Parts: sequence; C-alpha cells; structure tokens
Amino acid sequence: MSHLVKVLSANHLGKTVTTSDGVLTILHDICFELLQGESVAITGSSGSGKSTLLSLLAGLDTPTSGNVQLMDHELSLMDEDGRAALRSLHVGFVFQSFQLLPHLTALENVMLPAELKGSTSANEDARYWLEKVGLSDRLKHFPRTLSGGEQQRVALARAFINQPAVLFADEPTGSLDEASGNRVIDLLFDLNRANHSTLILVTHDPALASRCQRQLHLQGGRLL
Repeated sequence: MSHLVKVLSANHLGKTVTTSDGVLTILHDICFELLQGESVAITGSSGSGKSTLLSLLAGLDTPTSGNVQLMDHELSLMDEDGRAALRSLHVGFVFQSFQLLPHLTALENVMLPAELKGSTSANEDARYWLEKVGLSDRLKHFPRTLSGGEQQRVALARAFINQPAVLFADEPTGSLDEASGNRVIDLLFDLNRANHSTLILVTHDPALASRCQRQLHLQGGRLL
C-alpha cells in the first residue's frame, strides 16, 4: 500500500471557551495533514493546547471553528455515535493514566475493544498482543497487581488489538519511571512500525519527541 495515503487533516481548527473573564482562545487556526505510517509529536509547554488538540483530532471534543477529517470522514458532520463508531474501527488510544478497567484481567482489558467491534477472535488476538508486549505470563492478573510499566504495556496491547490506522498517545510515559518509560516507548514505536499506523504523540519530553519523524510545536494555542 502506498505510504502517501492521507489519514488525518486539521483544517483551520480553532477552540474557544467562555470563562467568567470572557472568551479564552485555546487553539487558533491550526492546519496540518498526516499521512499513513507517519509519526508526529505534538509538543509545547503546559497549557499550550496539546491535549485539547488531541481531543479534537480524535473526535472526543468538537472545535469552535474549522474541521478535522479522519479517514476521509469530516468529524463535525457526524454525531457522537458516528464518531465513536469511526474510532472503534480506525483509532487506538494510550493515555498517561492507563485507563484500564480495574475489575477486568489484563486479557479481558485487551479483548474489550475487539469484542465491542464484534470480533470472533478477540481472545486469541488479545493473547497475541499481550505476548508481543511481553506479558503472556500476566493474562489473568488484575491491573492493581501489575506495575505501572506493565499496566501501560497492557494499554498498548489494547490500543493495537484492532490494528488502528491512527494511534493517539497522550503523555504515555508521564507516570512511569525512566526504565519502564523507555521500554514502553520502544514497544510503541516497534508496534507502530510493524502496523504502519500513524502515531500522534503528545509529549513534553524532547528526547521522546525527537524520535518522531515530525514535531508540531504549540505555543499559546498557535502552531509554530
């Protein structure tokens, strides 16, 4: 498949919120395109709009102006259910806080997105991905019995089980020690390359950002 397939574009994205002090502009006229298989880091100081931009790109939040196209779908023309369905088909997420369900085992957590999509091979696929992240001996463990690094590797397996076209990672090593964080990042890039996903990574870590092919730097809600 050609690597010149456009998977995501931000077209003049703006986001404002009304506060007691008046209107606050979080993002201003953001434009860029991402191709299949690209890795891009969204960087900037705290409060520069990184997480807001990620939420808009993933269709978790709606822009005040402009639009996002994800896999040839304009998100602003879709309702909440439509955006959720599109995400379940094409998108994976890795968050700083892991967001594993505490009452499910590692295996069940990873199976969940595949089951929601109606997959008949969720169990074997989840075992495959847990093996890929080095956790085949932890299938029956609940999140609370896993280290932070192990929990984030479960989250990686869960993010990749549906082989997403686009993977969003929001400060994925933010709550890990350096050694665990490095292992998770190596895995993230390995899985991403093997899968030809487009990786969109929010980080304040320059070393991590420099491993991506491109960097989009936000300052005061503007793309530099």
